[in-house]
Amino acid sequence: MSAVTLYAADEEAMLVLGARLAALTEGRGIICLHGDLGAGKTTLSRGIVRGFGHQGAVKSPTFTLVEPYELDDARIFHFDLYRLADPEELEFLGIRDYFAADALCLIEWPQRGAGVLPKADLDITISPHEAGRALLLQPHSARAEAWCAALSAAL
Repeated sequence: MSAVTLYAADEEAMLVLGARLAALTEGRGIICLHGDLGAGKTTLSRGIVRGFGHQGAVKSPTFTLVEPYELDDARIFHFDLYRLADPEELEFLGIRDYFAADALCLIEWPQRGAGVLPKADLDITISPHEAGRALLLQPHSARAEAWCAALSAAL
């Protein structure tokens, strides 16, 4: 499957990209977000969650590990595994219950859950690029391939 690189000039562009991705996912799938601290993983997640109409705060669930969003059109689970000491801790969280066919899971720091997390539909690696960010999208499923193609065509 073909990787796609997109560019976001600033925070607003990341939010817009997130909203576009939200529309394409239709609230289903697993998206893993990679990047250093401050790369923009939570900003992109905020754009996705707000893309489904959420009006409140969307913060990184660094201490709670997961933040659920039960919206009219989607069930979204936003994970931040930065503080996870051992992937087995996810079993105590009941991790498998979150990955239902009718849910969208956004996972920051997925490498910390290696061996326990299911395979992602889409990996997004965010890195600095000039004044903004470069986003490398690597699809691992047919639906994620369609998301990437649609985003490439739109931008």
